[in-house]
This record gives sequence, structure tokens and C-alpha cells, in this order.
Amino acid sequence: MLPVPSKFALVVGRGEGATPLNSFDAALLDAGIGNLNLVRVSSILPPGAQFSPGLQIPPGTPTPTAYGYITSSSPGQVIAAAVGVGISGDTYGVIMEYEGHCTKEEAEKRVQTMVEEGFRMRSLFLKEVLVQGIDHRVEKTGSVLAAVVLDY
Repeated sequence: MLPVPSKFALVVGRGEGATPLNSFDAALLDAGIGNLNLVRVSSILPPGAQFSPGLQIPPGTPTPTAYGYITSSSPGQVIAAAVGVGISGDTYGVIMEYEGHCTKEEAEKRVQTMVEEGFRMRSLFLKEVLVQGIDHRVEKTGSVLAAVVLDY
């Protein structure tokens, strides 16, 4: 059995690179998580997890992360990603990710709506929503990433 994370942070990044993978790597580095071994998880915030911006996680650490990202090789195209965390006062929360061809504001609005729907579907009380997004106008090959990083 794996331990249950007790902390979380929202991070965003953007990047350009010679290839889609290099641009994604640049976005990870910009978000401050490029030297971690991300373990992609689905969208549940553990009960009692505390918002801890600026988490310091050692390089190479396997790190549970819920994230959305998009990469484009169409110069001039605007791409965006956003994450939202819905917090309940007394139980687990919900994490939603969104990525698309839109602005940061549109992505943030979309993910906010997704969090609200996730709570309605689970019949949970929504106490608070944290949202963070990013956008980028592609120069050659660009990526954006929005993530919720979980830590112990």
C-alpha cells in the first residue's frame, strides 16, 4: 500500500523546444517539476491534504501528479492549460485538469466549471476552489502544463 499524500501545490509552466517532447520538458522545468519522476494520478485530493505552495521535492523523487498539458507546432497558435482543486470541508476533494486552444482565462473558467460539476456528481459540499492556468503563443513548437503536485 502506498502512503497517502498530505500536501499539494498547483504549478504551471510553458516552454518552447525543437521537438514536442523538448517543449514539454521545457514546460515541466518552467513549472519547477522537470527533475521529478511524475507518476500521473487521477483526480482525487486526499482527505486532509494541505495546500503547500512552493513544495521542495528532491530531484528524481517519484511524485504523484495530476496534470493537463498541450503541445502545438503551429506558430502563432494560443494554447492553454489549467488545473482546479475543489476542497470540501470534511472529506476528500476533486482535482480537474483542462487543456485546449484558448486563453488562460478561458481554460481557468472551464476547469472551475469542471470542479463544480465533479462535486455535484459526488454530492459533496464545495467549500473552496483553487484554480491556476497558463497560456502561450506558440513560436515554433510550444507546450503548456498545469499540474497539481502531491507530496508527503
